[in-house]
Amino acid sequence: MGKHIEKFKDFFLFLSAFVPMFLLIFIKLCVDMLNHNLSFNVLNTINFITLILLIVLGICGLIWNIFSKEGTKEITIIAKSNITDQHFLGYFSLFVLFALQLDLSMVSGYCTFVLIMVFIGIVYIKNSLFYINPLLNILGYNFYDITYTIEGEKIKRQSKMFFKGQLKEGKNYYINVKNDNFTFIDKQVHKKRKRV
Repeated sequence: MGKHIEKFKDFFLFLSAFVPMFLLIFIKLCVDMLNHNLSFNVLNTINFITLILLIVLGICGLIWNIFSKEGTKEITIIAKSNITDQHFLGYFSLFVLFALQLDLSMVSGYCTFVLIMVFIGIVYIKNSLFYINPLLNILGYNFYDITYTIEGEKIKRQSKMFFKGQLKEGKNYYINVKNDNFTFIDKQVHKKRKRV
């Protein structure tokens, strides 16, 4: 049962990475409808329903993954490097071009869109590319490559993690572990000072 839930979470994370693109395509269709460039037919209705469903599932999946408290651990940051810019702009520009050029009002365009999403989804999930998520960047999350130790252990580990704000080296944080390519740093640990 746990493996099936993880597969669903992975699929929803994949959808969440494309929410900005789905939104762009949805807005484009709405503008074309309002300007009478598109007629309200069966295919366009399917397009609208599909896009709304994908946007909702993507947002719900992201919320599910961010606020899931399974595997929460306390860590100490030893070194960190903000690598948000290495993955965001190239990926974002790619799907902006994809969204603007694709004509979903034609059956061939809709089939091409579905096939491209299936191919990208297979590569995205199979290779755990969850760290490539422009929606998180838009929401204010930074993407870090960090070296850390888990509380109570001396082994240094390395991982890619999201955090809303600026990380500080030498400080303790709670992390929500999914895998080495998709981990959320929940919040900083504030230790109480002992009275002497």
